[in-house]
Amino acid sequence: MLLAQVAIAAVAYLLGSIPFGYILVRIVRRQDIRTFGSGNIGATNVIRTGAKGLGIATFVLDVLKGCTSVWLAQLIAASLAPAMATRNAQALGAIFAVIGHMFPIWLRFRGGKGVATGFGVFLVAAPWAALAAIGTFFLVISITRYVALGSMLGAASFPVYAWFLVGGDKPLFFLAVQFAVAALIIVKHHSNIHRLLTGTEYKLGAQNQE
Repeated sequence: MLLAQVAIAAVAYLLGSIPFGYILVRIVRRQDIRTFGSGNIGATNVIRTGAKGLGIATFVLDVLKGCTSVWLAQLIAASLAPAMATRNAQALGAIFAVIGHMFPIWLRFRGGKGVATGFGVFLVAAPWAALAAIGTFFLVISITRYVALGSMLGAASFPVYAWFLVGGDKPLFFLAVQFAVAALIIVKHHSNIHRLLTGTEYKLGAQNQE
């Protein structure tokens, strides 16, 4: 089982660490996304540069790498450790995919905030809860225009939705990872929290965004 756990962690981390936002902006616009706006490699900052198409592509690809990480985690567990609970394998793939996105080895461990990748991992592991959380994300943004606030509240709401919407066995590790991913996403938004408290946070569609 140890071999399966190591394989899942390694594969999920390497997939999660693919910096799609950085790659797309570098290839298409010949620019380093880290020198714009918040310096983040995620979809929101890509859009903030005026490249809406690249931002959407970044979001989709970050979601897909999260989905793929969890899907591969299931396959690895089934092949190398059939006795391993499927949801524990999913959870292991989920946490390492998100860690990979946040701390990618390719960019000296300076990555994104994990929102799209977090949505992707749980879209496979807990689809109805993930959809409910993304619904909360969009609802908050539509009311406040703050993407960061929507991201944090969406992440925080996910474990609650999962508790009620995920059926069957819910191993402790599976539950713990849900809270861990939500906490990581919120902590990664520490600069946004400061700007929200000081009234200087970026609003979606605002003309004065960097």
